[in-house]
Amino acid sequence: MSERFEGRLADVIRRPLITEKATSALELNQYTFEVDHRATKPDIKAAVEKLFDVRVIGISTMNPPRRSRRVGRFAGKRAQVKKAMVRLAEGNTIQLFPES
Repeated sequence: MSERFEGRLADVIRRPLITEKATSALELNQYTFEVDHRATKPDIKAAVEKLFDVRVIGISTMNPPRRSRRVGRFAGKRAQVKKAMVRLAEGNTIQLFPES
């Protein structure tokens, strides 16, 4: 695990991504998260295992290029986004939608 997130594993995962593709991957026990763009696979694995008390068996990460954004004459870049698809061991689940 990198020393950047030492003792701050909750800062690695920003939010779960709820898209059509991510929702269909839930049937295969794969969960998609938006993570800090500096996080490595061991950081993500440690954070998911500790925060949700599950066992991770595989991680795929995607780091797409930043998208440009223009507001009037001012041009800039959107925030850096990194996606992580986490595969859990059989029998482990994460409760994304709380039951009310």
